Amino acid sequence: MSHIESLSSFWYFTLLPTSEERLADYYLMAHDYKNDYAKSAIKLMYAGLFNAIVQANLIIKHGNENKSVFPNESTRSVIVGEAYAIRACCQLDILRLFGELPQGATIHVELPYSETTSFDEMPAYYSLAAYVKKLESDLTNAESLLKDNDPVFSYTFSALNTPTRKILDDDYFYYRQSRLNYWAVKALQARMSLYLGEKEKAYHLAMEIIDGTGADGSPVMTLSGHADIVNKGYKACPNECLWYLSKYNVKTVAKDLVGGADVQVNLNYLYTTKERLDKMFEGEATDSHNRYRYVWNKNVRSQYSEICAAILKYYYADDVENQMLYHQIIPMLRMSEVYLIAIETTSSLTEANQLYKTYMLDRDVVLTDDAFLSLDAVKEKLPSEYRREFFAEGQMFYAYKRTQTLNMLWGAAPMAEKDYILPLPETEFNPTNLNQ
Repeated sequence: MSHIESLSSFWYFTLLPTSEERLADYYLMAHDYKNDYAKSAIKLMYAGLFNAIVQANLIIKHGNENKSVFPNESTRSVIVGEAYAIRACCQLDILRLFGELPQGATIHVELPYSETTSFDEMPAYYSLAAYVKKLESDLTNAESLLKDNDPVFSYTFSALNTPTRKILDDDYFYYRQSRLNYWAVKALQARMSLYLGEKEKAYHLAMEIIDGTGADGSPVMTLSGHADIVNKGYKACPNECLWYLSKYNVKTVAKDLVGGADVQVNLNYLYTTKERLDKMFEGEATDSHNRYRYVWNKNVRSQYSEICAAILKYYYADDVENQMLYHQIIPMLRMSEVYLIAIETTSSLTEANQLYKTYMLDRDVVLTDDAFLSLDAVKEKLPSEYRREFFAEGQMFYAYKRTQTLNMLWGAAPMAEKDYILPLPETEFNPTNLNQ
């Protein structure tokens, strides 16, 4: 929500912040990875990912070695399948942060892929090709274990969000959007394929989700921007989340990070300027675009009375209902991303325009004419869509990296290849460091 976006040069600083966390953001924006504040933040990100990986490894190990402790094979398959998916998701982020460029790299990096169950065990390090095979294997295992066993094959996401109906014997299997369910795994596969430049594979995976049907014959999930943001005030679009993290204190955290609904910000808030916000939506129908109209607080003032803007994605009123289900979430995989993957990877200009019209209609923008005259025009357009749609969701740095963007919007200097590769923490063994 903060540090990853800092790598994308999203935030606005007029002076050097005073808090350690904001100082980390300041130096990450400059891609100064040798600065102590930046190094500390990188170490925390790395440790957090590997903490989750080790926990997943424990589940995989015991789930495969002690099958008799589960009430049935279906239950075991879902739990172990989720663990494989969690490991793959975290290891993919390790690759996207610390790994070499996915294509055309001149700087090569070996990275750890952990299958160990203890922090004391050193994981094996792999080249990019070998690392990707590990990722693919984990996601294939997750997919095969979840297929037909995941409750989403028997019930809709909506039904599983209503545990009072008592349709399941085990309460663990409700709220499948907060778990790495089968369809979330398919979306994760599509995300990985796009990142690696495997466009045809990414396209088929994305379209499988878009065209997929649920237990009642309806689409598995649809875009929900208008229904969520405009009709309900759900600014994080929970009803199009194939996977989200439940976070009970997200409002408190977001207020500290991005200003929430405050009207006055200080040095230690993360925000942008009204000028930058308008640049982000340049050429868009801002009089109707629901992201511009409802997802930003445009009445913020800096300590110098500058007109600024703060993201409202994680803000909600204290008296709203169903806070846990619709507000206290952090989106991880959304249908908007699935649509953008399909738009970027289709070989059909007609289909790209059709998909984009559907995508924009959900933003309350009606396109009567085709937006793209060529597939090259699609490539030129999509980075701006990622900026607008996933602000404060930590996606833009990865989009910049896979496209090897030289000049980030609002970046202080052109990006070199090394700027896209975060260094491993100094406490970690690094086989590419000959001085170790």
